Amino acid sequence: MTNLLNVRYLTGFTGTNGAAIVTPEERLFFTDFRYVEQARGQVPDFERIEASRDMLDGLAKRLRGRAGFDDEHLSVATHRKLTEKLPDGVELMPAGGIVERLRAVKDEGEIAAMSAAAELATAAYHSLREGGLAGRTEREVAIELVRFMEDEGAEAPSFPPIVAAGAHGAQPHAVPRDIEIPRDTLVVIDMGAMVDGYCSDCTRTIATGSLADDVLEVYELVRRAQVDALGAAVAGAECKAVDAVARELIDAAGHEEHFGHGLGHGVGLEVHEAPRLGKTAEGSLEAGNAVTIEPGVYLPGEFGVRIEDLAIVTEGEPRILTGFPKGLVTVD
Repeated sequence: MTNLLNVRYLTGFTGTNGAAIVTPEERLFFTDFRYVEQARGQVPDFERIEASRDMLDGLAKRLRGRAGFDDEHLSVATHRKLTEKLPDGVELMPAGGIVERLRAVKDEGEIAAMSAAAELATAAYHSLREGGLAGRTEREVAIELVRFMEDEGAEAPSFPPIVAAGAHGAQPHAVPRDIEIPRDTLVVIDMGAMVDGYCSDCTRTIATGSLADDVLEVYELVRRAQVDALGAAVAGAECKAVDAVARELIDAAGHEEHFGHGLGHGVGLEVHEAPRLGKTAEGSLEAGNAVTIEPGVYLPGEFGVRIEDLAIVTEGEPRILTGFPKGLVTVD
């Protein structure tokens, strides 16, 4: 196991060079000289082995029989080099996705970290009421949101914030520009914080003044689709069926071509991880999954609306971690 987030999940190690071998009989952790002391404190439950920077010699010496490797992350070149070093009788078998499936179900410690991260993002949204939006550039607002979250205790943002006003909001993954936000428009703001390595993710669409009736209708459509889909996100629900709850409402309103992404995704050590909610998604939700519910409608050349919550799946109503209001908020 060489993917650093998977290594962190299994061992607790937060450095930038590590690998692990886990079998029924032993748990081995490998790192180079730079991280030996760090690993002594972070990885007490594994046998710690100092290795070269690429760690391949050390790994090869300890593999036995049929050994599963993370084929979703190990490069072809590294696989070839490792294979050349293996002792006789060792066979590498693809085994990618095993740790990711474990990571998809969060324990209370992970949920607590994500809750703290979500609270920081919620506070950042509230801070916009003081600073305002109209007359400031998208990039200025994005920078201020990051600074606020870090000042309040976030390790970092979980991704670069999206701040997109007016027609720019019709781009789902818009990049903030050095262009002033006008009055009487919608601004899509998507951001999250990171606490103890765990991410949050939240989107709100905020008004900067009065809006036309057709714009308000689209906002209400997305809000209703989001609330209904959120209620469907229970343990045992098929991932594609949860997506369909929001999609059918939006399609029926004539906006099928304006909602082109999936309904949501898992969040944890990464801001995008399993499970996935979409038209072609496989599998069902499990209690403990942390997922986003984020339908949107994007009208090219006009505006976009997206509303997103981060929620923990349970046997009943989901536990919503994001706290900023979903009713239309005006910040001028």
